[in-house]
Amino acid sequence: MKTYGDKTIWFLTGSQHLYGQKLLDQVRDNSRKVAAGLNESAHISAQVVAADIVTTPEGILKICRQANSDENCVGLILWMHTFSPAKMWIAGLQALEKPWLHLHTQFGAELPWADIDMHYMNLNQSAHGDREFGYIGTRLGIDRKVVVGHWQSERVQRQIDDWIRAAMGRYEARHLKIARFGDNMRQVAVTEGDKVAAQIQFGYEVHAWGLGDLAAACDAVASSDLDSQLDEYRKDYDVDKRLFDDLESRQLICNEARLELGMERFMEERGCKAFTNCFENLSGLSGLPGLATQRLMSKGYGYGAEGDWKTSAMVRIAKAMSRGRDGGTTFVEDYTYNFATTDQVLGAHMLEVCPSVAAGQPRLEIHPHTIGIRKDIARLIFAGKAGPALNISTIDLGWRFRMIVNALDTVPPPQDMPKLPVAKILWEPRPNLEVSGAAWIHAGGAHHSAYTQGVTLAQVADYAEMCGVELAVIDADTDIRAFRQELRHNEAYYHLRRTS
Repeated sequence: MKTYGDKTIWFLTGSQHLYGQKLLDQVRDNSRKVAAGLNESAHISAQVVAADIVTTPEGILKICRQANSDENCVGLILWMHTFSPAKMWIAGLQALEKPWLHLHTQFGAELPWADIDMHYMNLNQSAHGDREFGYIGTRLGIDRKVVVGHWQSERVQRQIDDWIRAAMGRYEARHLKIARFGDNMRQVAVTEGDKVAAQIQFGYEVHAWGLGDLAAACDAVASSDLDSQLDEYRKDYDVDKRLFDDLESRQLICNEARLELGMERFMEERGCKAFTNCFENLSGLSGLPGLATQRLMSKGYGYGAEGDWKTSAMVRIAKAMSRGRDGGTTFVEDYTYNFATTDQVLGAHMLEVCPSVAAGQPRLEIHPHTIGIRKDIARLIFAGKAGPALNISTIDLGWRFRMIVNALDTVPPPQDMPKLPVAKILWEPRPNLEVSGAAWIHAGGAHHSAYTQGVTLAQVADYAEMCGVELAVIDADTDIRAFRQELRHNEAYYHLRRTS
């Protein structure tokens, strides 16, 4: 069973009638074998299905329209087995609404030196046909992924799967609904934005509901459901059993169970897979959801604090893109710095960091919360798992969006932090804090991020390209002067693109 179940990638092969039916039959057979080989690969996460070969403008347009109307088709892989005159592809590519990858490969890996003849050359001229096809993609100004190499290569298959996961992110975005409980934190700029523009650009919808509606859903949770939820907490986390024996502590944990179940049922009924809330808007609720929010993120929901719907969407999209892979994704904030031999960032938030990024079993504890509401709240406490990671921030520039990505190395904290009762992640940004911090600020990156250890930079880049959004990358190779110049060039590029 593939990671993405019934979602499919269509494998479409181009040729022409010039070579005769016998050769076309061989093209069709080879095309099916390539599609089957990719589908059988353990490195490919969605079903790859062979569409029929195409040899005419009418056939190409027809199959592109069929792909558009197939809800389970999330993208196409296009390959020219032989020469395929590219004017045939114009109408089809102009009509195609799904993302596509250009696979520059050939059926056989090595040349049969002693037997090669002109028949072989005509049949296996992807080197020729893919260049003709590549021209028309460029001529039409279509952003697309190009993967070069033999289709049986693990390297090629992994690049294809990077693109497939990005296509799944795009699919998720175009079907995503975000529930907004409460408004934006007062006077905060970067978490605001144009929701209509975001729906046009990315596809996701942001809907607001009154806190009274959510409170009613939480109040409707049955006591028996709370008991079952507490049993899950005992099983999943390191927890002092005395918390469940003390009536006051047990009630605080029940508050979180009620919030978790109430929010989840509320969102399920409305088809939402991400949400926001704000500590300044809690009327009717028992408090700011702590454990409840952490649990919902661990189930796959996106989340953004203080009304941050852009980060909430990206958390959900990254979780969808990383399905079936090691490494979690969470909402997080660059909270404070450790200026030392190697400068570091301590990422955290008031309560809400997803346990999917935890280094070990999280511990369930109850501590006071003092921002927005002064109340004891149950939460999970842990340190982030060491290893490479990314911080992703999507910002609204007024007339377009920008995605900013910083490559990180997460490290274990050198000491315990017994007086900081929240989940936290310690990372060293690449190339270092001096450069990455300046680059992030020049790019306008938010203080909130979607932090992920399950998505690669290549996948984020493919996703941004599919959405037609600028990507600003901060990594080991970043130089501030060059980075600022790149931002200026990008500004001119997107302005010209909008007006052309």
